[in-house]
Amino acid sequence: MATLQLERQWLILRTLTVRRHGATVKELAEEHGTSLKTIRRDLDALKKLGFPIHEKPGEFGRNHWFCDPQQKFAQLGFNISEVLSLYLARRLLEPLAGTYLWESTRTAFAKIRATLTEEQQSYLAGLARVLHPIHSRTSNYDGKEELIDDLVVAVEDRRIVRFTYQSANSTEPLTYFIHPLGVIHYQQSLYLIAYSQHHEEIRHFKIDRVTDVVLQELRFRKPINFEMQKYLQHAFRIFHEEGEPQRVVIRFAADVRAYVEEHRWHPSQEFSVSADGRLVATFELASFSELKSWILSFGTKAEIVDPLEWRDELIAEVRQMLDLYESEESWRG
Repeated sequence: MATLQLERQWLILRTLTVRRHGATVKELAEEHGTSLKTIRRDLDALKKLGFPIHEKPGEFGRNHWFCDPQQKFAQLGFNISEVLSLYLARRLLEPLAGTYLWESTRTAFAKIRATLTEEQQSYLAGLARVLHPIHSRTSNYDGKEELIDDLVVAVEDRRIVRFTYQSANSTEPLTYFIHPLGVIHYQQSLYLIAYSQHHEEIRHFKIDRVTDVVLQELRFRKPINFEMQKYLQHAFRIFHEEGEPQRVVIRFAADVRAYVEEHRWHPSQEFSVSADGRLVATFELASFSELKSWILSFGTKAEIVDPLEWRDELIAEVRQMLDLYESEESWRG
């Protein structure tokens, strides 16, 4: 619940910052699918935290709320250890280069760098090589800053968007209208969750494949009770599938037990250890597609026990792989 509240308050700050005419409490309540009382409580909390938001009287007694984007924070007073840590952490944000997030962090890091001597910068450069992060499958968003920013504004303002998308399964890009609901950062790539008017359902779009975005004046109503966290709670990673969640049981070999136990793969995960030292993991999931590839990544070290239909599906996949490798035409090219 706290996560949803913080997310809503962050979106309120963004909305009040980008809207020239501000927003009323009623507008914010409708856009975020909550009560007037909740929005007033959010605004009061943000004011108490020192954010530059204020209220101005409007016509017919409808007051508008604003956030001054030009107001700067007072001197933050970081100590040297905090400055060095923040400056080093910039490398972890490099996968977001080209996005609206990166532009703000880049200027912030430039200000930090301006406070450091050349000797200190040289020292940090050497230290950064020790803490080198490895990014696989990193998406490149250079040149897509405005496109991504428009999509974020559309999410915040509930604006209908006309966009062009090149699906991995289609030969030509298609243009249609969508209702953007949220942006997710997953495995060094950005994904847009949106309702597609063309498909008449909520879909996931990889932003790498979006080539054109045009914000419309018309606004949409967010689906009743839609919350991103709730929407994805029974997905193994980010791809949602309809259906009731099922109890999934996977058995791992003893030599990968420590690796599996030390990670949080899903909020529903539970672990137990059998008498022979194998790890038994259980999840509550509605989708098998992402889970299947994860299990296969362990090779013979992981076995799905239940549900039986998912086990049968995995067996069929393994047999097809075996047929492929045993095919004489395959290995002869």
